[in-house]
Amino acid sequence: MRATTELTPGALGRDAMRIEYGAVTHPGAVRAANEDSYLLAPEIGVFAVADGMGGHAEGAAASAAVVEALASIGAAVSAADLMARLEDRILRANAALWRGGQARRSTTGSTVAVLLLFGHDFAGVWSGDSRIYRIRQHAIQQITRDHTEGRDLFERGILSAAEMAAWPRRHVITRAIGVHEEPGMDLEQGAVLPGDVFVLCSDGLTGTVSDGDILLAADTSAPQWACEALLALTLERGAPDNVTVVILRCGYAQPDPVPAGRAATVNCPARPALDGDAR
Repeated sequence: MRATTELTPGALGRDAMRIEYGAVTHPGAVRAANEDSYLLAPEIGVFAVADGMGGHAEGAAASAAVVEALASIGAAVSAADLMARLEDRILRANAALWRGGQARRSTTGSTVAVLLLFGHDFAGVWSGDSRIYRIRQHAIQQITRDHTEGRDLFERGILSAAEMAAWPRRHVITRAIGVHEEPGMDLEQGAVLPGDVFVLCSDGLTGTVSDGDILLAADTSAPQWACEALLALTLERGAPDNVTVVILRCGYAQPDPVPAGRAATVNCPARPALDGDAR
């Protein structure tokens, strides 16, 4: 994953954004199969991590179905168009997984964390406990909020942070694609600044490493190197679950190639606000 590519959809403006990115996925040290999937589609401004549920083959198929749906979004003409396309693909994937689960009388689904980039704006859309972080000015912020029983009880004031950490059902997923007839999604959006780093990951990473570990690896390192370093750290600590990491570093386009990892240059038109309700 160390090849460098240049993708230039449309005429580049003077404020073109250059995205360097990397990714890794691994079954971990305990599980035989990998139920995670990820998407790198800089040409359409879509990056995603999905973590399948329902058992080995079904979980892998579920996460792959979500990623395949997102890969079909195509090039959007505006931020609102990109959001509408995302909503359509999520609804399609949810319907297909829901019908399959009903036919088999089983629960099959997938978490998903999607990062959309359009111009100088981003939107994070997610369902479940796969996460999106943003690193800005050497500080890390979790953009997403886990859809889990523990987090829900904490936000309702029923559990303290310490109680949430010990709650036996703290990791039980409350939202995912395909487990309900209608998908439950959340949305966060904002501006992208040069130097911003985004980290998308499955819970196989965050169950083993801390936010500080992620910051240390991703803040100043090339994205692919940071992905591999975080995977190595997770494996060193036992990696009881599948692990997937996608990292992006954003900056204005430069004439010199990025030496390591992959990069894409994407057009930055005037900044229309990302809108639409992802629920």
